[in-house]
Amino acid sequence: MSPKSIRWGLLSTARINERLIPVIQDGARSELLAVASGSGQDKAARYATQWHIPRAYGSYEALLADPEVDVVYLSLPNALHAPWAIRAAEAGKHILCEKPLALTATEVDHMAAAAQRHGVLLQEAVMMRYHQQTIELQQRVASGAIGEVRLIRGLFTFTLDRPGDIRLNPALGGGSIWDLGSYPVSFMRAMLGAEPVEVQGWQTSGEGGVDLSFAGQLRFASGAQTQFFSSFQAVPQANAELIGSTGTIHLDLPYVNQVGVTSKVRISRLQSNRSSGTFGDASSQLEEETLTYENVNAYQAEVEAMVASVLKETEPVVSLADSRGNIAALEALCLSARENRPVRL
Repeated sequence: MSPKSIRWGLLSTARINERLIPVIQDGARSELLAVASGSGQDKAARYATQWHIPRAYGSYEALLADPEVDVVYLSLPNALHAPWAIRAAEAGKHILCEKPLALTATEVDHMAAAAQRHGVLLQEAVMMRYHQQTIELQQRVASGAIGEVRLIRGLFTFTLDRPGDIRLNPALGGGSIWDLGSYPVSFMRAMLGAEPVEVQGWQTSGEGGVDLSFAGQLRFASGAQTQFFSSFQAVPQANAELIGSTGTIHLDLPYVNQVGVTSKVRISRLQSNRSSGTFGDASSQLEEETLTYENVNAYQAEVEAMVASVLKETEPVVSLADSRGNIAALEALCLSARENRPVRL
């Protein structure tokens, strides 16, 4: 591995690759070397030609056997993340694994053990956590920008009307909570810097029991509550709001899932720690601040952070303990919805 260039391989031809391919190809310290398709050599070759990738492999095993591939981006269906991350680690490859990292906390433990055993880096590709917007807000909330956080609300929805889409297949780890809900849950945990102590979830189920919509509530030891809604059955929406003892924060693009747009964060704070006690009167005491992030590309931040961590310049932005905490919360929410009861963690 060159000290200045990391050579990447794509472990699948999933659509999400299209967000990372330009970033890797344009990166000063990255080279996109190979792609593998589980559907055979012809599909891999066509994909490689389309995206100007030098090497095409007709199986995942063949790509993992390439000694010149340093890092794999694993964008297979959710249920395949754990087995193929472990195989990649055994092949000596660093792994940037698309979110959710796995479907159970036990799977994360096995993945982490394999990475440690073979001396490779494993990180979860939850792009919003690498973007400056998220990192700066974590710092501001931790420093008391809005006092004690009382409530965080998050919404992530769009209409999915494509029969056969893998996100509708429960056997492959489909469901709105895994595809969409994982973002607000990760965001809320990051903002609070803590793990929930109790969760409750409710879902609207489709064929095979896959959740088409999911509503969840998480309770934290600090007393903070968080609520989220994810859905494949609603118009596209993505927003989040934090309500604290002395202010609020509103994000119009909390998960920075779009590229090349401008994201704004509006922070409102009481000018003193005392309100009038009458609803509506406090608005005149608020001071406003807007943070603007232009030309958003969280995928670029994600790739650059992975490269820096592989080169041992920085610690991973999202630790495996952090990713495990998110999976444990999502797993508990799914259990709650199935059994119609709160679940303690």
